[in-house]
Parts: sequence; structure tokens; C-alpha cells
Amino acid sequence: MAEFTMELNDDQKQVRDWIHGFAADVIRPAAAEWDEREETPWPVIQEAAKVGIYSLDFYAQQFFDPTGLGIPMAMEELFWGDAGIALSIVGTGLAAIGVVANGTEEQIGTWIPQMYGTPDDVKVAAFCSSEPDAGSDVGAMRTRAVYDEAKDEWVLNGTKTWATNGGIANVHIVVAVVDPELGTKGHASFIVPPNTPGLSQGQKFKKHGIRASHTAEVVLEDCRIPGSCLLGGKDKLDERLARARERARAGGGERVKNAAMATFEASRPAVGAMAVGTARAAYEVALDYARTRTQFGRPIIDNQGVAFQLADMRTQIDAARLLVWRASWMAVAGKPFTSAEGSMSKLFASEVAKKVTAQAVQILGGNGFTREYPVERMHRDSAIYTIFEGTSEIQRLVIARTISDMPIR
Repeated sequence: MAEFTMELNDDQKQVRDWIHGFAADVIRPAAAEWDEREETPWPVIQEAAKVGIYSLDFYAQQFFDPTGLGIPMAMEELFWGDAGIALSIVGTGLAAIGVVANGTEEQIGTWIPQMYGTPDDVKVAAFCSSEPDAGSDVGAMRTRAVYDEAKDEWVLNGTKTWATNGGIANVHIVVAVVDPELGTKGHASFIVPPNTPGLSQGQKFKKHGIRASHTAEVVLEDCRIPGSCLLGGKDKLDERLARARERARAGGGERVKNAAMATFEASRPAVGAMAVGTARAAYEVALDYARTRTQFGRPIIDNQGVAFQLADMRTQIDAARLLVWRASWMAVAGKPFTSAEGSMSKLFASEVAKKVTAQAVQILGGNGFTREYPVERMHRDSAIYTIFEGTSEIQRLVIARTISDMPIR
């Protein structure tokens, strides 16, 4: 187990600089165009695939970094370039991680390559969990999966929403209810292969921010998939459901729920790192502007009203990064999140991103309100961090429940 450190080693610095170079040279110059077009930036994804950033191998290398800092470092640099394009690049990873974490070796070998395609023919994948009436309340999920034993097929029906790459994905990973009586413990994940009849794209959302990332509904109508597309296989599912039923009869459901919460806790620092990247980008623009913009014969950074804002912005960004790094290290080191440190990092970093980008707009004044400067886009993009992967209110609820060891309603 690696000791906690705030100093990147030489290999990490090399990877960081490589990702930063790609973000500066490829992502950032394309950001304004794809934000305006509100379309998936396929050429940028292709470039990322050619250099090796858009691949499972890249994310696996960062994920298995023994210090835990690989993923947050990569996310910060990519989202420093642009949040919308970066989310288009990393969105497939959500589905891929679902397969790697829960799938068999055969499923991993079969489906992961089809999620990414090749540098000459890139593909994307979608992870579909949220529903119109089941966002934070995953227990209200209605999408059903029913097993047709005669044909060894699963039949999926329901509507998913807020799906990154939903409808345009080559492979969809869909979470569905297999046993309604077990609540969240009666859920399972399924692979929906390319061109499966019954799967269609519903509404494509026109968003306030992260416009280069495709977000849409996914509609499943009598969508039949082979039995082999149940992640982990039916034997494993049957065993898990049997254990859940036994725990429910014995009154042990709370322990299962807490284990699930721990899983979410471990994933939230990555979103915090995304927020740190956007906040840092806006801060750097504001700092450069304050140094060069003159009013009344001197740079505006000479005014305490501006200088103090920049000091607070930098302090908050560094504090957010430290919370993200601490939680990321705790996750890889197997340290329990006794105070919901994962949620803490996501909550603080996402709120910092909203605040810092708003301050950057203010420092640039009228220029900050125009699309000639990137802080306007960064401010719009920052709003998503307090919403997805659990809203700020949900993070506070998780933290409150954890530190009090009591249900907070």
C-alpha cells in the first residue's frame, strides 16, 4: 500500500504533462466550436484514440496507480481543456468500468473492444441508469428485465434518461430491475449489443453546459438480448439474489445498503477532479486577464477587490484538489470512508467550480459575459458538477448520515 503523498513521481508527472499537452493542443482549440454545434466531437475523440488516451488500457493504467492519483490527475487535465469534449472522451469509460467490475472474462474480452472501436473507426458506449422518476432515488427504478427461459433471452422494457452517449453508442449498459421486492438489491446490469431491435434514442437534451457531450433518453421496448448479456452471468445473479433475500429475512439489509454506498463513495472523487480542472482553467484565464488588463493606468490585479478574489480562488482550488486526492488515496488503500470523504471531495470541488467560474466572469467584466472569452462557457459547464453523480444536496445527506450514524430525513 502506497503512503499518502502530495508529490507526483516522475512517471506521473510525465503522464500529466502528456495529457495536458493533448488538452492544450487538441481539446481547447476545438472547445468553442463543438460547444456551439452541440454535437459529439468525433474528430477529437479519434485524435484521442490515435494517441492512446481514448482506450481502456489508458484508464486501466491510471486506475491501478498504487497511489490512487492516476485517475484524478488525468481527469483534472482533460477537463482543464474543456468539460464537454472531455466528457465525450471519458463517457465510454463509465460503461467499460461497469463491464470490467461485474462482467466475466469472456464478456470483458468480447464487449470492451466494441465499446471503443479503433482509431480509424471510433465507437462510444453508454451507461444507462437514471430514469425520469429515478435519479437520486434509484429505488424507484422501473425498467424491468424479465428472463425468457425457453429462449434464454432477457426482455427489457423501460426508459432511461440523462444517458451520456445514449442512442449513439455502439454498446449500451443498462441497469434494470429483476426482482422488485428486493429494492435496489434486486437490480442487475445488462449489455445491449449494437443494432438490437427495441432500443431507440428518445429525446436528445439541449443543455445549459457540457454541450459537446451527447445526452439523451434511451427507450427500451420489448428489447430482447441473449442470456449471455447479463453481466456476471445468471448463476452469479441467482446466488446474489438468494443472499439478498436471506439477509432481508434476517433483517440485514442495512449492511448491504452501506456496502453499496461505499462503492459510490469511491467513484465520486473522479467527478471532483473534473470540477477542479474546470475551476483551475477559469482561474488561470482570470489571473492572466487581471495581470494584463489596465484601468486607471494600472493592471486591475493591483486592486485589492480583484487580487483578494484571485487569492480566494486559488486557495479553494488547492483545497478541493487535496480533498479529492485524499479520498482517491483512501479508496485505493482500502481505508474506510468513516466521514463520507468521497462525498466530501465531490461536494466541495463541485461547489468551488461554480463559485470560481462565476468569479472569473466577474473579474473579466463585460468580456467575461461574452463568448469571445472561455470563462462564459466554463461557468455554464460548471453547473453540472453539483448535479450529476449525486447532487450537492445528496452529498450533504450522505455526509450527515455517515457522521451521525443515523438516518437523516
